[in-house]
Amino acid sequence: MTRTSSTKTLVCLRPKLLTCRLLARADAAILAGLGADPSRHTSLGFVTCDQDDALYAALDHATKFAPVEVVYAKSFYAGAAHASGPLSGEAMGVLAGADPDEVAEGLTALRHALAEDIAFYAQAGPDGHTPTGPAFFPHVIPQLGHYLSAQAGLPVGAALAYLIAPPVEAMIGLDAALKVAGVRAARFFGPPTETNFAGAYLTGPLADVEAAAHAFTEGVLEVVAAPLAAAVRPGYQRR
Repeated sequence: MTRTSSTKTLVCLRPKLLTCRLLARADAAILAGLGADPSRHTSLGFVTCDQDDALYAALDHATKFAPVEVVYAKSFYAGAAHASGPLSGEAMGVLAGADPDEVAEGLTALRHALAEDIAFYAQAGPDGHTPTGPAFFPHVIPQLGHYLSAQAGLPVGAALAYLIAPPVEAMIGLDAALKVAGVRAARFFGPPTETNFAGAYLTGPLADVEAAAHAFTEGVLEVVAAPLAAAVRPGYQRR
């Protein structure tokens, strides 16, 4: 699957769901230890994925389709390439609910989101299909669910640009994105995150949020095209 910026073709890097397990009647110690409430929750859904930010967006998506809560969501240090095992990936998320059928419904929504709507991207090489350069996440959520709205300090239903890239690419891209009228930073992720990336949540009217994600993409690609653009002697010192 490919996508096009104003100047480049992008390759979709589809996330891979590595584990998806339902614990229908979880022990109270496990519930409490993971942040669930044993007085309200009985069941847990465990997932791991090779893309942390894609998983977080999918966890939020699940809360819009089932009465579940995201009680645990964490990235693993250094990223999927340095995972603790073949099924660990880059992040783990846990859904909690009062009934196993509700958690199963949330897991179904999460799986569909990862398979169809949420992904990192990279610039395509000369063949138009092989990714080159760094992966980045210019994801737009038209309406937030309960999980990311709390993480961003925004109301449920707000529009969000979830923008993540390697450190310098992220800073240049975010500067371009924040200069789009109508958006503001709801949360900033300074470099390095646990997986050595950086980024931010931007919010505003949906059309402006979409424009900000586009500007972020163009900023990232500009760094990829000219990473050493400032490695020259300033003009006033030239002779």
